[in-house]
Amino acid sequence: MTASIVYKGELRCECTHLQSGTVIETDAPTDNRGKGERFSPTDTVCVALGTCIITTMGIRAADMQINLAGTKLAVTKFMLSEPRRIGKITVSLELPGSGIDEKNRFILQKIGDNCPVMKSLHPDLEVIIAYSWLD
Repeated sequence: MTASIVYKGELRCECTHLQSGTVIETDAPTDNRGKGERFSPTDTVCVALGTCIITTMGIRAADMQINLAGTKLAVTKFMLSEPRRIGKITVSLELPGSGIDEKNRFILQKIGDNCPVMKSLHPDLEVIIAYSWLD
């Protein structure tokens, strides 16, 4: 088992990662009867995508002896209705590009574009990833 989840009531859940004991809480968004005081379940999907992109890039970058520390990501979620679902996710990355040639940038971007979370999302979900290499 990966995690245990307890529904705390009032549209909140407490999620415990079993290996580390780390706890995160979720809350329904304000537009769906929640207080919006925590990540919503759909927010966590979007955050999972962003962190998976940079983590898989980081793994390959380490093998290439490239340091991506300091990379910043901005993730935006766009909801649709009927049925209520995530319709689009945009992920914008600002990566340290000094000394990284175009070939290696391309390799790293392909790794990010094909991370496991990306491959797990429904094909109807529109995903836009923008890479900005800062020199």
